Amino acid sequence: MALTQLKLSTVKKPSSVAAEVLRRFKLVKRVDEQIALATALADGTVFSATRQRTVIDPETGLKRSVQVPKSVKAWFFGAENGKVYLSIKYGSRVMELAKGKPTVEIASGKELVTTLKIIRQAVLDGELDAQIDAASNDLRKGFSQ
Repeated sequence: MALTQLKLSTVKKPSSVAAEVLRRFKLVKRVDEQIALATALADGTVFSATRQRTVIDPETGLKRSVQVPKSVKAWFFGAENGKVYLSIKYGSRVMELAKGKPTVEIASGKELVTTLKIIRQAVLDGELDAQIDAASNDLRKGFSQ
């Protein structure tokens, strides 16, 4: 009787995720780090990112997972005119958001977090898929040489 209250479906979980979706989430993760960094700078606090790393314990010889600090470089910088400039990076490559325009000009540092959130939403909506694909292909070329 309880199952009659649920909406049942025949959909099965996909066995793999599309490459563009994986790239989107990779970029969103980096944008989230930039949002946290910008928020910490605005609040006057210190931002410290961590990542998981597997190490072998020298005493027991067993593998274990530990959190280690990670360096996060800012994608934004301030100019003498008081404006802030933001470049979106995929890996080590700066992405062109429009033809010949890789940088976002922001009126002040107060709007930086808002701008990063707009970019995050654009990535999730797939608006930057072509730019992400171009940056990814550019990165792969560097490994094949």
